[in-house]
Amino acid sequence: MHIKFNGNKGFRLLSIYELLNKGEVVTKADLATRYEVSEKSIQHDIEDLREYLACTHFEGSEVTIAYDKKRSGYYLVRMEREWLTNEEVLAVCKILLESRAFCKGELESLVTKLVAQVTPSHRKQVEELIRNEQFHYVPLRHGKKLFTIIWGLSEYITKREVTRIVYSRQDGTEREHEIKPVAMMFSEYYFYLIAYMADGSKGFPTVFRIDRIADFQGTGAQFKIPYRDKFDDGEFRKRVQFMYSGELRRVKFEYSGPAIEAVLDRLPTAKILAEKGGVYTVSTEVYGNGIDMWLRSQGDLVIL
Repeated sequence: MHIKFNGNKGFRLLSIYELLNKGEVVTKADLATRYEVSEKSIQHDIEDLREYLACTHFEGSEVTIAYDKKRSGYYLVRMEREWLTNEEVLAVCKILLESRAFCKGELESLVTKLVAQVTPSHRKQVEELIRNEQFHYVPLRHGKKLFTIIWGLSEYITKREVTRIVYSRQDGTEREHEIKPVAMMFSEYYFYLIAYMADGSKGFPTVFRIDRIADFQGTGAQFKIPYRDKFDDGEFRKRVQFMYSGELRRVKFEYSGPAIEAVLDRLPTAKILAEKGGVYTVSTEVYGNGIDMWLRSQGDLVIL
């Protein structure tokens, strides 16, 4: 069906807004030719759209139509909190590709939606910068779709509901657990669910790899954690290595490597107690035995 924009202002306004929303810069002359109306009519359309945007946003500066003198055209201005910049989209795409966290289908969906937020004039540039990595993307071997699982588990965390999960261990055996889920985290390629055992058998949080959760459902029972024992995911992340949970412990070691900054970045709770001749005495607070794996990986640079 051919739409006559010159006789239908509503269609014309929607069409102009769609062009602006895509990041295009439009001129009155081009729009007048496209819609077979006068430039004066286009000016009225622009003003009507500005009024509409001002009425539908709490602050007039959030989204508005501005005029660019250099390009002699109008464009849509959005605050950064509403619209990702080209640079931000590129950075996030690079992180997603490097993470290898999602199966091919979910990764492609995410990247496509992110790139769609780039202005048309720069979209090709972003696509070219990620094309090679995207083509050679190798997902993790479990091949599991995670979006639905992550969202479903997040609801039980929010509702503080005791949850029953079927968990597949590394040797392939499955066990059922009732847990009190308190947080989700991403680390070293995988998403993890952090939870307390519902039977109180452990006084510290247990870590479950989300892709190994074969099934889960809420029990309907609510749980409460005393304020003094409230789980702080930020503090937990500082103290866990390779997502190996366990009792909270303090570890002290000597480091003689060339980059003490790398140690401090790896261990956020680390403190330098002393330094002598390039040898640093370091103390850190961690959960479980994951720290031991990292210390062994440093070879002769670390002495316990």
